[in-house]
Amino acid sequence: MNRTLAIVKPDAVAAGRAGQIIAQLESAGLRPRAVRMLTMTRAQARSFYEVHRDRPFYDSLVAFMTSGPCIPIVLEAPGAVGRLRRAIGATDPAEAAPGTVRRLHAESKERNAIHGSDSDPNARREIGFFFAECEVPDGGRG
Repeated sequence: MNRTLAIVKPDAVAAGRAGQIIAQLESAGLRPRAVRMLTMTRAQARSFYEVHRDRPFYDSLVAFMTSGPCIPIVLEAPGAVGRLRRAIGATDPAEAAPGTVRRLHAESKERNAIHGSDSDPNARREIGFFFAECEVPDGGRG
């Protein structure tokens, strides 16, 4: 079993789509192991998205991610990162496959409903950003 991180973004939370999105992730075989709702501070969003600091969309991404509550979720499944990426679809909902989270729930490339870790190392870093080790149950793997 592997873990990854998803974040239901402020646009999807505000639109009342968080439950549908989480159910869709579960239907894709991704098991939630830890969930929380929070509104990121500017400092938190800048730190989380530090990898994008030199990109032209960085400031607008930080502003968007601090605009309201979001829901970070630790998900578990065999091949969790790839499974999540397939379930959420392309960043641009117009390019996302039918039935994916972004095709069904995203407003635009910028307001795309969900974040998903893009690699195992990033998943570990991102999970650690939002959750202490003791907050993520081991699922009986002891």
